[in-house]
Amino acid sequence: MRTDYIRNCFPLWIAIGLVGCGAKTEEKEPPPVASVKVTQADERSLDLVIQAPATVFAREQANISSRITAPIQDITVRKGDRVTRGQVLVRLDNRDLLAQRREMTALVTDAEASLEKMRTGTLPGDIERAKGQVATTQASLSQAEKFYDRRKQLFEQGAIPNRDLQISQTDLATAKANYDVARQSLALIEKQSSGRDLQILQSRIEQSRGRLAGVEAQIAFEELRSPFAGLITEQFVYPGDMAQPATPMLTVSDLSVAIARAQVPEVEVKAVRLGALCRMMPQDQQGSSFAGRISMINQAVDAARRSVEVWCEIPNGKGELRAQAFGSVEIATGSLPHVVTVPLAAVQFEEGSRKGHVMVIGADKKAAKRPIEAGATVDGRVPILKGLKAGETVIVEGGYGLPDGIEVRVQ
Repeated sequence: MRTDYIRNCFPLWIAIGLVGCGAKTEEKEPPPVASVKVTQADERSLDLVIQAPATVFAREQANISSRITAPIQDITVRKGDRVTRGQVLVRLDNRDLLAQRREMTALVTDAEASLEKMRTGTLPGDIERAKGQVATTQASLSQAEKFYDRRKQLFEQGAIPNRDLQISQTDLATAKANYDVARQSLALIEKQSSGRDLQILQSRIEQSRGRLAGVEAQIAFEELRSPFAGLITEQFVYPGDMAQPATPMLTVSDLSVAIARAQVPEVEVKAVRLGALCRMMPQDQQGSSFAGRISMINQAVDAARRSVEVWCEIPNGKGELRAQAFGSVEIATGSLPHVVTVPLAAVQFEEGSRKGHVMVIGADKKAAKRPIEAGATVDGRVPILKGLKAGETVIVEGGYGLPDGIEVRVQ
């Protein structure tokens, strides 16, 4: 009977043993939980702005150059000095011009005296004087020819500019004219042609006065003055250098009003208006901004950068903005009243557009991807035009790349 019991129960024991000795069943892993930081979308009014890179320029700027070639005698200012309108900046050596002025003054006096004599009657010594004038002008003509030949040779060698050659050519023509006038005067005096003599002498007076006025003008060019009040921002030459008309010597900049020249993308410039508020944030003064107004919107598009130049005119009486300082300009273009906003970190934009998505956390503590349409970022906040309501919880840190529907834990 015991044997039958064992035989009958054996299959049950085997089954129990097989179950006990079989492989362990796999345990299910808990679902992943992402750790994130969140904030709530809020409703506020935002001022719309456009931001663009910009460089600071002076309102007025002039490169000071000489109109004549002469040695620099003195420079009365240095780089960084403040100057007033009309202040003398550079003095050139003018000794040769002063000598020419004395000579021209004497010629005018002589011509006037000769005319007066002719009007009162020809004196016996007039013929001898005329002969002396012929000899003097002939000597001047000979000297002018030699001087011109020398200048021409230097010009052909590239040692002097064409302007200097033209000056010597003019002097040669003047000397030749003086010589011709002197010869004609002598001939007329010898023929006792008093009427013609008066005309010639009058011509000599006008010619002498004209040359004297030319010398006076060149003497005036020996002092270079500031065209307006400002700062000396560049200095290219020093006393002892040779001033050349084609070479600037100093740069004067008026920075009492600074112009921030911004490059606004052509797709955004249509929102910019003359007189709109703007502000410049220079990189060399982090955290500082300088307010101004839009004074110019260019009507041409930069073909290389696809941008339009816009000027933000900023009062700069304290001189805090420096010329050529780089930074960015914000231009006010309007306002959005009562718009839903989130921090910029909460939005993942699609490249090249104002569309994207945010990760929203629902009551089930799971993240959900929410498509949105946004406006331009203002002070680090993004206006959400479509897709989100005020009070909803969005992820601002740890949301990049999260799959839709994942459970999250708020830090």
